[in-house]
Amino acid sequence: MGLNIKPLADRVLIEPAAAETKTASGIIIPDNAKEKPQKGTVVAAGPGTKDEPITVKVGDTVLYGKYAGTELKLEGSDYLIMRESDILAIV
Repeated sequence: MGLNIKPLADRVLIEPAAAETKTASGIIIPDNAKEKPQKGTVVAAGPGTKDEPITVKVGDTVLYGKYAGTELKLEGSDYLIMRESDILAIV
């Protein structure tokens, strides 16, 4: 990725996964009913703090809280920047 952004401290830049367009049974979901994804890929990570180093690395697929992070639009793509503590799990 050609992003020129480096998160500071314990912050992580995440590219959210695409929202589901169909249910498991094949029903197509309209745009206004799609839920915000809670899964994404780590694009960049800060160095961590003195007391807690960063445990996620670039390329990890992670799960995060529904309302976690701040939405950013960089170079035409949507991203989230959040603290590592807002990440719930590495998948």
